[in-house]
Amino acid sequence: MQGEQQVYNLKVDTSGRIVLPAEARARNHIAEGDTVIVVEDAHGLHVKTREQIKAEVQAYFADLAPPNVLLSEEILQDRRAEHERD
Repeated sequence: MQGEQQVYNLKVDTSGRIVLPAEARARNHIAEGDTVIVVEDAHGLHVKTREQIKAEVQAYFADLAPPNVLLSEEILQDRRAEHERD
């Protein structure tokens, strides 16, 4: 389904709830009791899983880091240098 778009017509009940279709839940590994995140932006509402949000955040920060550099190691080196100065 990569690159494809699936459209669902969902009804909102009197409590503001919608039911995600079973096939969409299965494809996105959403089980009963899981938390989903609803993101609202200029393009509308987007329902995402925590894993999808996590992957987006990781991809964003991966693009900021220079290749073959562990930022955590740089932070540790900075802290060690500070400790030696003190």
